[in-house]
Amino acid sequence: MASTSPGELAAELLAACLRGETPPAEPVERLVAAALDPDPLYAAAASRALFAGLAEPLADRFEPALCDAYARLFSRVLALAMPEQDADDLFARYQAVRRVRPAEFEPARVYVLSRVTLGADVAITSVVLDAARQRFPRAEIFFAGPRKAWELFERAPGFRHLPVEYPRQGTLAERLAVRGVLEEAFRGSDVLVLDPDSRLTQLGLLPVCDPERHFLFESRGYGGAGNESLTALVTDWVRRVLGVEEAVPWLQPKFTCGFGSQPVAAASLGVGENPAKRVEDPFEEELLLLLSRRWGLVMVDAGAPGSEEEERVRRAAERAQARGARVGIHEGPFASFAALIAASAFYAGYDSAGQHVAAATGVPQVCVFNGYASERAVARWAPGGPAPAAVIRAPGRTVDEVLSEVRRALR
Repeated sequence: MASTSPGELAAELLAACLRGETPPAEPVERLVAAALDPDPLYAAAASRALFAGLAEPLADRFEPALCDAYARLFSRVLALAMPEQDADDLFARYQAVRRVRPAEFEPARVYVLSRVTLGADVAITSVVLDAARQRFPRAEIFFAGPRKAWELFERAPGFRHLPVEYPRQGTLAERLAVRGVLEEAFRGSDVLVLDPDSRLTQLGLLPVCDPERHFLFESRGYGGAGNESLTALVTDWVRRVLGVEEAVPWLQPKFTCGFGSQPVAAASLGVGENPAKRVEDPFEEELLLLLSRRWGLVMVDAGAPGSEEEERVRRAAERAQARGARVGIHEGPFASFAALIAASAFYAGYDSAGQHVAAATGVPQVCVFNGYASERAVARWAPGGPAPAAVIRAPGRTVDEVLSEVRRALR
């Protein structure tokens, strides 16, 4: 047992949760101790196991029963990491903030928390922002989150930004350190906090304000066993909490883009650091070739400079170009690519942020899902918007079969 790695501890705890059992105390304590280790490299590795190997698999299944399992387990995690907190008190607070109830007071300031991931901020957080500005026209409304996400809404009048940088690859201590920024901002009885299941609060568990002023959209359990999209579910939630009937996903990025009369297709091959979302080669090359033959020019996002994604994108683009495709590569921040998508005639990509931008801006699309945890995960993350959207499931299919689905969608 002494040689058990953090990854093995996380797997043991996940298995217990999935069996409906209470995870034993010892592996919880050992995993948290490893995530708080003075050695930053070891702490970072253990923290990845804690979040990527335990928290995310519990959340990604969208099983209502696992919401309680997550809350009970991570109440213990937070209490071990913050000894001034009590695990039972944290769980009781969570039960209070996730209860769906109307916001019946008029705040001077409203804070809408970022989901940290860009696609979720378009599909979910933007709906909450829209409802907040309709419900509280006299309040100051803040988007609390990373600069990269704020750039998606920066040109919209009437909103302010509370910078909160969340280290998605950081240690447990680094991730919990954002609490200080949030607590300071949320002081006062005239503040309302709208939390769309944010990583900033560890999905609603981190105490950042009085619970009666904290309203949590528990996206992992809301909607029960149904198959509605997250956009549809959060739209229902803001109706019940804020009384707003017609909130919609939107974005107004700091950048603008135009192609004139030239038809352009936009594409993204990003997988959010999850290689299981990819379809094997030569799918990406063939996709760019198909889009170019249909639309003339295809613009594909390069991804982060120096990343594995950029290497894949450039390789696929070069091979498609050698076969006669017109492929341009977008370089720059995601908000710039979001403006490019909005100006395009069509969008194609894996399950990622781009699909939600296309949905919010009325751009027809093809979205390829692979490596997902459950069928409900596909239903929850499916693009929801006014334009046609073809969702293609790739597991168990060959490259040729997936491409045939893409061709049918293009027709």
